[in-house]
This record gives sequence, structure tokens and C-alpha cells, in this order.
Amino acid sequence: MKRIFRNYPLAVILLLIIVCLSLGTPPQTGLEEVHGMDKIVHFGMYFTLTVVIWIEYLRHHDHPDWTKLVLFAFIAPVLFSGAMEVAQATLTVNRQGDWMDFLANSIGVIAGGAASWFCIRPLLWKDGN
Repeated sequence: MKRIFRNYPLAVILLLIIVCLSLGTPPQTGLEEVHGMDKIVHFGMYFTLTVVIWIEYLRHHDHPDWTKLVLFAFIAPVLFSGAMEVAQATLTVNRQGDWMDFLANSIGVIAGGAASWFCIRPLLWKDGN
């Protein structure tokens, strides 16, 4: 567990922020009036989380284990987002779980993975790995 905090500090911080934002009372900003803003926020949170996981993974591994990368940078964030939606539906009184939020989260993970593969990976691995 200590190694996770040492090697993935930004990802852990983002996970904690996502938990707080998902289970807490959302602030009134006026942006909720913008159609689809909630889905954009969900997409952005999970896109950012996925990119950060990729960056931190690639910085600490010279030879990646692609199975682990797929597990921790794709599958785990999608499962985590599903767990957050279930937690919103069952543990809070002012939030609700939403399949469309889960879809926005999942699309954010996929887009973050694609951006990482095509943009981040070539920057961090110039030797063709």
C-alpha cells in the first residue's frame, strides 16, 4: 500500500477528490443551468484520472506490463465509477446514482486512455516501447 502512495500520489489524491465530490453536496455555481454540464464534469474527472494513472505508471516502469496497465488504467477506473454511482444511490440523501453519469465516466476513461496512448506514451517513451 505504501508503494501505491509513493508511486501514484496524484492518482490517489484524484481518487479522494472524486469520492468527496461524488458523495458530498455539490456546490451551487450556476453552471448546473448549462445543459449537459454534469456529464462534462463526469467525463473530465475520469479523463483526468486515467491520464494521471498512465503518466504515473509510465514514469515508474521501463518495461510495462500491459495487462496491469489495462487493469489499473481502464478496468479499475470504470469499476470505481460504478461503485461511486451505487454509493450515491445508497449512501447519500442528496445525490442519486445515474446510468448516464456512469456512461460519461466510462467514456472519459476510454478517451483518457486513447489520449495517453497516442500523446503521453510517445512523450515518455522515446525508445519505441
